[in-house]
Amino acid sequence: MKIKNTLLIILFAVSLSSCYNQERNCTDFKTGKFEFSQEIDGQKETSIFERTEEFQIETFRGKTDTSSVRWVNDCEFILQKLNPKNRAEKKAIHMKILSTTENGYLFEYSFVGDTNKQKGTVTKIK
Repeated sequence: MKIKNTLLIILFAVSLSSCYNQERNCTDFKTGKFEFSQEIDGQKETSIFERTEEFQIETFRGKTDTSSVRWVNDCEFILQKLNPKNRAEKKAIHMKILSTTENGYLFEYSFVGDTNKQKGTVTKIK
């Protein structure tokens, strides 16, 4: 009787966890043109960027920056600015795609080695 109850509990837990699988088609977002919006000092700011296999070119507040892109796996990559203007810009950023939809993805990011992670949503334009 005890084994039967334990088996039922395990099957129930497995069935619940399988329903929660979030879609992650990360390869659909390795390249393309994207938009990212966030609130900074109470105002919505939008960044447009284009990513190839090797580079990401981003325009934010009228300024354009280029970063190298190094894919760790299909859903994680490291961004490193090519021409940093200060010490803070020299820090690499670890990006991890958490889930995807048809036209965008939810991600978390932090400076490499930093435990303070932030989340955002990106929409694919092209």
